[in-house]
Amino acid sequence: CLRNSPAPPVGAPAVEPADRKPRQRLSAWLRQVLGFATESFVRSARNALCLPTYPIKSNRSNLACKRCGACFDLDKLKIDFQNLEAQMASPDFWSDQKKAVAVSQQAAEIKKEVDGFERMKKELVEMAEYVALAESEGAVPTEVGQKLDEIRKQIDALEFRKLLAGEHDAFNAIVAVHAGSGGTEANDWTEMLTRMVFRYAERKGFTVDVLSESRGEVTGFKSIMFRVTGRYAFGYLKSESGVHRLVRISPFDAEKMRHTTFALIEVLPELEDVADIEIDPKDLRMDTYLSSGHGGQSVQTTYSAVRLVHLPTGITVACQNERSQQQNRDTAMKVLKSKLHALAVQARKKEKQDLRGEFTSPEWGNQIRSYVLHPYKLVKDHRTEHETADAEDVLDGHLEDFVEAYLRWKLQEA
Repeated sequence: CLRNSPAPPVGAPAVEPADRKPRQRLSAWLRQVLGFATESFVRSARNALCLPTYPIKSNRSNLACKRCGACFDLDKLKIDFQNLEAQMASPDFWSDQKKAVAVSQQAAEIKKEVDGFERMKKELVEMAEYVALAESEGAVPTEVGQKLDEIRKQIDALEFRKLLAGEHDAFNAIVAVHAGSGGTEANDWTEMLTRMVFRYAERKGFTVDVLSESRGEVTGFKSIMFRVTGRYAFGYLKSESGVHRLVRISPFDAEKMRHTTFALIEVLPELEDVADIEIDPKDLRMDTYLSSGHGGQSVQTTYSAVRLVHLPTGITVACQNERSQQQNRDTAMKVLKSKLHALAVQARKKEKQDLRGEFTSPEWGNQIRSYVLHPYKLVKDHRTEHETADAEDVLDGHLEDFVEAYLRWKLQEA
């Protein structure tokens, strides 16, 4: 990861010889300066600091981590922030209020990310210098260990952020949840999954807007589609895309029998403008109908809800929660383009797999994760083999471990 030699702070033990590799020199420097730290901290610091930060002197910022294959491009983030600042300084910036809010939010998130890294770098430098001085005097205060734990958490967060290196990971996400066969039980499972994703998004500081929903006759949803807005929303949520299986004693069964239920989650990046996707108006059918909801102006009084059908592929997208028919159409068109883009990407992957002689198409029932609530409790991801017995915690939106396991597995599979 590290191309140049570390430069120890004043008072730190010198680490040579010259023939030692940069990673070995950094490890030795960390062990000498932070010798009382645990091995996991030394390993975390060595692997996470894959960028031009003290004590590494380098003019390169896009240094990839050999262990996880991702990178953290600090210079690019700073350039992106400067470009967004230039947009916000434009006199007509607020002429499109919706776009202006999105740009402002993106700028704030990038600035928070850059400031967090700079703060972590400064704290690590100060800590190294402080420890070197304390060791020279023969004593290391106990509060140093607590500070190291805080820095280690920041390093772990930085390392996790490097996993979000996909082309569209920084985009907003469009999430759709569809009930499988099973009637009321399947509709209830769809609502449980929707709540799980909502709670996870809230914990990450994302905002969620429901775009369309079809409620079940008794409870839950037959299907629901919503937008998750926030930096890296798609990167965090793409791990949930696939079939989810539930095993439990159904509360809707008078005989209290154990039921197995399926629901499908789709996660797509919200693409503002897909250059390689052009839709011929002749291939598009638009239906309008009365919007449904909990009430409000223009709800159930005008034909503002929109359903778009792409005739060549049969893909259908509906949107009903915007204020006007035009807004619903624009939102539905964005989702349709995102789906067509995902379809094109999937077709390219299939072609590559066919050339290799192997391909397994995703089918309904090929679950990515199982949630067993009876006779024992277990949530297991069948892709990464990550599992936990705390099913209630997972259904309450604590998906961090599953998301991280998926991102690391995905990088290894690439």
